[in-house]
Amino acid sequence: MKTSHNELGFFSGEELVMACLERIRQRENHVGAWIHLDEDQALEQARECDRAKPEGPLHGIPVGIKDILDTRDMPTCYGSPIYEGHQPVNDSSCVSFLRNAGAVILGKTVTTEFAWRKPGKTANPHNPEFTPGGSSSGSAAGVADFMVPLAIGTQTGGSVIRPASYCGVVGFKPTFGHLSVAGVKPLSHSLDTLGCFVRSAEDLRIFRQAIWNVSGEESANKNFPKIGFCRTPDWEKAGPSTQNALEHARQTWSSQGVEIIDVQLPEEFSALGDAHGCIMVYEAGQNLRYELSHHQSLLSKRLRSYFEKPIRFEEYQEALKMTRLCRDRMQEVFDSCDVLLAPSAPDEAPHGLDYTGDTVFNRMWTMLYLPTLTLPSIRGSNQLPVGVQLIGAYGTDDDLIGYAISLENMLSSS
Repeated sequence: MKTSHNELGFFSGEELVMACLERIRQRENHVGAWIHLDEDQALEQARECDRAKPEGPLHGIPVGIKDILDTRDMPTCYGSPIYEGHQPVNDSSCVSFLRNAGAVILGKTVTTEFAWRKPGKTANPHNPEFTPGGSSSGSAAGVADFMVPLAIGTQTGGSVIRPASYCGVVGFKPTFGHLSVAGVKPLSHSLDTLGCFVRSAEDLRIFRQAIWNVSGEESANKNFPKIGFCRTPDWEKAGPSTQNALEHARQTWSSQGVEIIDVQLPEEFSALGDAHGCIMVYEAGQNLRYELSHHQSLLSKRLRSYFEKPIRFEEYQEALKMTRLCRDRMQEVFDSCDVLLAPSAPDEAPHGLDYTGDTVFNRMWTMLYLPTLTLPSIRGSNQLPVGVQLIGAYGTDDDLIGYAISLENMLSSS
């Protein structure tokens, strides 16, 4: 992302946007990452940046926005025919911060229906017969295919970390609540978290500067972390490519002097997956009440099926209570290590575009409100990317990014 006026000055904003648009023209029919593009509008934004004095860390940098974030000058359809052509009057908080940081809002990227299960048109850029993951499918694929250097996604289950692994890019989900979700179509208000996709961990520092208004030096951690290898209670669902990716990371980092220990989570954490489903379905039923009441015929059969057996309020309360207990116990885990190493996804991207993959290795960390990121590790048996997931303690986002920069450099040189 070190382009335009903000760092090296190699390109004007207009030149960078033109390069992105040309790549999209070449590849969009194969990848399908975008739901809305206005080339003239994007170029005019870039020219305005070129005429202005550089002030923000993303000055002139094109950004893709997942189509569940409101944009005042582009349609926002939330992945649903109910909202075809819908034009918000305001930007979401995230988009406002990006504009203030000098970003060029290139367009809106494809999301699954209301950021849930029904896929859009996007294919994996490494092989269009395979899914890019979801729900942030267009954002992950667009960054992976060099259409845009930065794209915004959201995660309620595994919608940043999993597609980042499938597409071979860096995906970052911050600590829950550190980024405002104002202007984002809500699915589960206890879980929805903004995140992003970039091509290197170093670029996450620029994203943090733009959105959190923090210094770029805060994440420059030069020390090696002590890593806890965490197989999670669902290790039996980790396929051979994921196990190989984790072992490759473990051996690479160990050979460079990083201390890695085995970490086992408390037994009650095994119930977090079921609790996630309970909380998500109950809250989605609240947040999609208008659509369920007035436009049910325009909802997918897959989405409607989640509400065939309503979740009782008492079940929901119990799931929230159990989750809070697990959050309180996480400090015990981090007493022995700085970050955790765990699977990003069960395996390579599944074949076909009708299924975006299993969130089994993401739901727990989303529930625990922890910052997580995916680093690309290896290629699997189908020559598709496979990533590994790093998890930090609550609120340690800058430390996690700093560690990831060092660890990524080791992986890329191995």
